[in-house]
Formats: sequence, structure tokens, C-alpha cells
Amino acid sequence: MKGMTLVVQNIARVVVGFVMVYGLYITLSGHTSPGGGFAGAVVIMAGIVMLVLAFGGDRAHELVAEYRCQGWSGLGALGFVLVALAGFLRGGWFVNAVPKADSELYGSGSILVADAFVCLLVATGLVGVFLALIAGTRETMHLGRKGKT
Repeated sequence: MKGMTLVVQNIARVVVGFVMVYGLYITLSGHTSPGGGFAGAVVIMAGIVMLVLAFGGDRAHELVAEYRCQGWSGLGALGFVLVALAGFLRGGWFVNAVPKADSELYGSGSILVADAFVCLLVATGLVGVFLALIAGTRETMHLGRKGKT
């Protein structure tokens, strides 16, 4: 998959930083407002898709392989389970795993940590699926060319 024009690539370079920061903001403020790990991960994944579409799928496969996405996704799932287990062993659920603070940002206990692991799990899972779909499309395109010649 070939990248797009130089104008689109330059715009993507500028915009993707804002998209990623907004995705992190949604993830880290999900315990006090609408959002959270899943919604933030979808926004982060949209930024990655923007980069892949602008620069091409071949460059994306050079930078990130599917097996790396599986490893990071597994780490996110393991972290989420450990946060849940820590809260359960302390006699409660997620909120009781980390002592509550007085501030609004850290006052949710371990919900913030759980949202971060959910974000890691979902973002890497979605990126892995997207890269696998691109690889399947690329192979199908090459097979179609071979059949026509």
C-alpha cells in the first residue's frame, strides 16, 4: 500500500500529535468524565490509522509487527487482571486497590490505572487487527495482479 501525497503526509504529521494527546486525555480523565480506556484507545488508534493511510502500509509493517501488538495487548490484559485481583484481595473492587487521594485526578483509586491498561489492551489490539487487514488486502491485491498477467 503506497502512501498519499506530500501535502497529506505533512498534515498527518501535524495533526497526529494532537489526536494522540487527545486520546491520552480521554483515557486519563475517564474516571471523572465520559471517556476512559476504551474510548481513548479508539481515538489513539484513529491517529495511527491516519499515519498508516498517509505514509502507506508497507512503512507501518516495518515499524510495527502484528506479534508486537499481540505482546502489548497481552500486557494490557495482564495488567488489568492484576489491578482487579489486587482490589479483590484487599476486600473490594477496583477502587480499593489503591488508596484514594484528596485530589480529583487521583481520587478514584485504581480506576485510573485500570483505564490505562484497558487503553493499552484495546489500542494495540485494534492496531494489530488493522495491520492484519492491510496485510490481507496487500496479498489479495498481489494475487489479483498475478492472475491478470
